[in-house]
Amino acid sequence: MLPEFGYRRYLNSEHHPPPCDKCSVTYVTLLNRRPLPGTPAGRAMRHDGRMTLEITVRGSAEQRFAAERATVMLATSIESTDKQQVYDDAVSVLEPLVMQLRELADRGAVTTWSSDQVRVYSYRPWGADGTRGELQHVARLKILAEFTDFERLSGFIDYWAGKDGIEVGGIDWDVTARNRRAYESDVRKAAVDNAINKAQAYADAVRRGRVTALQIADPGMLNGDGEQSPIPLMMTSSVVGEDSAPALDLTPDEIVIHVEVDAHFAAD
Repeated sequence: MLPEFGYRRYLNSEHHPPPCDKCSVTYVTLLNRRPLPGTPAGRAMRHDGRMTLEITVRGSAEQRFAAERATVMLATSIESTDKQQVYDDAVSVLEPLVMQLRELADRGAVTTWSSDQVRVYSYRPWGADGTRGELQHVARLKILAEFTDFERLSGFIDYWAGKDGIEVGGIDWDVTARNRRAYESDVRKAAVDNAINKAQAYADAVRRGRVTALQIADPGMLNGDGEQSPIPLMMTSSVVGEDSAPALDLTPDEIVIHVEVDAHFAAD
């Protein structure tokens, strides 16, 4: 009796007559490829008696895209012994900066921007002789602005970088959020294609047939092991030329989107 297999029974049928008049014969036809007793768990037996070849690979793909937006961070820090004075000086810097960002947003050069409230804190510095100095007050604020017009971004940075108390914290280059979804989808498909080609190459090397995907997962998640991969599924970076100025470089190289995927295959 083979409960783990589907079977068909023919008793004394005209297609399979019994060998004698007083006996009956049961014919069993296997209907699936579940493993026979004694074969490794999870491995299927082929009709020719060979085990199905299982292949696990990691596919990857990388594409480059032109930068489509730039997020610039500006910060100001004003210090004085007069608390009201540092606050007033910070506000005097913030007001024209906010006014210019609103104007750029109306022209479509800036998509979004945000500004912190002016924050003032106080401290007493230590002198060289170990005594506490006079109470100092510091006013700080931070502004983030996302530009899609890089020409206007250049003029904006050139103007504010030369102002006292203003520091350009850096520029983060990227593609737009809408295009990113489409780009990432294309790179994911390319990573899967890479995994298929890699698995098929392994199968060809040992004279096996076409591979069929059994599982596809983010790196480290195949078979539900839940382990974290040392390499993230998706990485994005902006490549900047080596000869460019680090502070005010406004000509970034392409945005790199890198995707990895784990896949499990069976080969005939």
